[in-house]
Amino acid sequence: MTAPRRSDATRAAILTAARERFAADGFERATIRAIAADARIDPSMVMRYYGNKERLFAAAAEFDLRMPDLTGAPADQLGTLLVSHFISRWEGDETLLALLRAAVTQEAAAERMRGLFAAQVGPLAARVAPDPAEAPTRAGMIATQMLGFALCRFVLRLPPVVALDRETAIAWLAPTVQRYLTGTI
Repeated sequence: MTAPRRSDATRAAILTAARERFAADGFERATIRAIAADARIDPSMVMRYYGNKERLFAAAAEFDLRMPDLTGAPADQLGTLLVSHFISRWEGDETLLALLRAAVTQEAAAERMRGLFAAQVGPLAARVAPDPAEAPTRAGMIATQMLGFALCRFVLRLPPVVALDRETAIAWLAPTVQRYLTGTI
């Protein structure tokens, strides 16, 4: 059996320290220096392995949309249930919002966000779409709505979007998401 490489242990220490620091301080307040101090290494090692804070965040953060089990849900209610779920997730998870902010400018975070929607929304789309081969496109279109809404409401804070109460936001978004899931072109 081969012994683990020292670099593997260093990477693991960095990721552990980063997860704890991002959870405690949030993305904006966490610093490379603090993460390195927590990992008991020089900050240059963090930069060597991850390049910058955004890439470290994308590698360290645990992202889960926590998709609900919609197996028994009426097909015509899936859009409403999904939008309601997404709004709840965005409202209660600073980590997802930090990923969204980072994804706008950092390729590693953008790739993480793409993977999230493909892996977690794609299976639902494949299960309910008229043509399961369209699942990747349908999941992508759902992402346009939910990521666009999250960006405008929670990051850019567009006043008319921020002013929407939860039920009104769901009423606006749900028919579009429903069409992306079960409608035809």
